[in-house]
Amino acid sequence: MTITIRPGSTVMFTGDSITDCQRLESEDGLGFGYPLRVAGEWGLRHPDRPVTWLNTGIAGHKVRDLEARWQTDVLDARPDVVSVLVGVNDMGWHTLDPAGYVIPVEEFEAGYDRLLAPLAEAGTQLILIEPFLLPIHGVIEAGAGAGAALIGEKEREEWRTDLDPKIQAVRTLARKYGAQLLAADGMFAELAARTGPEYWAADGVHPTPAGHAALAAAWLRLVA
Repeated sequence: MTITIRPGSTVMFTGDSITDCQRLESEDGLGFGYPLRVAGEWGLRHPDRPVTWLNTGIAGHKVRDLEARWQTDVLDARPDVVSVLVGVNDMGWHTLDPAGYVIPVEEFEAGYDRLLAPLAEAGTQLILIEPFLLPIHGVIEAGAGAGAALIGEKEREEWRTDLDPKIQAVRTLARKYGAQLLAADGMFAELAARTGPEYWAADGVHPTPAGHAALAAAWLRLVA
């Protein structure tokens, strides 16, 4: 069953850099990625149903970072619909941050659950986007400054092993809270099989324009 977005609704996107997408540098605060594409396409399709679109994604954030700002950035806005995409930094933190460690799936799921519980209690409609990792080839540099690291096949295999249980945790939470699930990891795997993964995310994590378009199209299929 899709989520019905009613006239005057407030819809919030939140998460990490994939959602953030330079939102503070954009005129409307939505960034340059899938939230902007969703808002634009919705406005084109439904001029009779105006929506307030918000983006509170912050690059580099993990579940624990969202927890620290959840009240101010999300709950206080009293959104009608909240869309969450988080997990890729929970996967790669131990590689990119000298102070990082492997975050157990139990810790990830418990923290994510604490984010969703007050929203569900308030009757907020939820869309959970799976974190994803595309199987690109070669070595790339990820992170910045002291946290920069070279990521090759070995690191991506480690990341995949770490990410798969976290994807399952997101699916479990979607069932628990009756949330709409955007199965992004599987979606991108299917797309990558046709064109190659770099077409959708050159570094395996951050979508290209086509990747953001794919996310937006899938997101819009979950609402009406």
